[in-house]
Amino acid sequence: MPRPKDISVVDLMIGFPSRNARANYDYLRTQTKDAESNEMEFLAEYMFKDVPNSLAEDEDAISTTLAGMDRHGIGIGLISVGSAQAAKALKDYPDRFRGSLEIDPNDITGSVRAIREAYETLSIVAVSTFPAGCNPQVPISDRRYYPIYQTCVDLDIPIIVNAGIAGPRFPSACQDVMHFDDVCFDFPELTIIMRHGAEPWEDLAVKLMLKWPGLYYMTSAFAPKYYPQAIIDYANTRGTEKIMYAGYYPMGLSLDRIFEEMEDVSFRDQVWEPFLSGNARRVFKLS
Repeated sequence: MPRPKDISVVDLMIGFPSRNARANYDYLRTQTKDAESNEMEFLAEYMFKDVPNSLAEDEDAISTTLAGMDRHGIGIGLISVGSAQAAKALKDYPDRFRGSLEIDPNDITGSVRAIREAYETLSIVAVSTFPAGCNPQVPISDRRYYPIYQTCVDLDIPIIVNAGIAGPRFPSACQDVMHFDDVCFDFPELTIIMRHGAEPWEDLAVKLMLKWPGLYYMTSAFAPKYYPQAIIDYANTRGTEKIMYAGYYPMGLSLDRIFEEMEDVSFRDQVWEPFLSGNARRVFKLS
């Protein structure tokens, strides 16, 4: 069955286009060693075509994102907080945006305090982290993450964690999916959402989601025609309640491309609503 058009979509990874997109990645650029990465506007651009992260002088970034959301039936978008623009979007459009705080657990105390403050002042619904992008890198099951995980448990909010080979040219062992096995064992009350593919360990990701009730997966940074087959098969069978839609606008993918390709994803009829909306609304308590 083609994608139903009457579902109010939740996009778990969306942002706002920028007039200087390159500057968004300066904090990561110091960690690369190859010359080509230094020339890239976007540190994973070798994997993406027609990156839409640009803004004309007369455009308003929030309005441009909202127009794209309206065009494709996206009711709510999860955005990263920490900028004045994100704060304005949350304040002016509280029915359209929810916030997530990105943390680096190398500063354990600072991260815990920042999570609690963002929860109180911005009503964040999630924490997110990029283990390979931390400086220095922090493995998913490292002790530095444990106070972060416990804080998420205490506040009853999920944490979103990059899983699999990193897009930028960094080492990726810290994002090996097997790390989640230890974390789920030590924090049975924690809700964890794997983002950015989990490749080449997507089969392992499915095994662990079968095993651990609190472990989920979102499709961020993947054009729909590249969704891993193991994830599609899992969503169509025992994982209907575990797989959630997330885009990658404007970081690497346009909403037009995502939703055009979505028409060809071989989800069963009963999968579309939980995938596009229901699972996210339940897990992130958006209703």
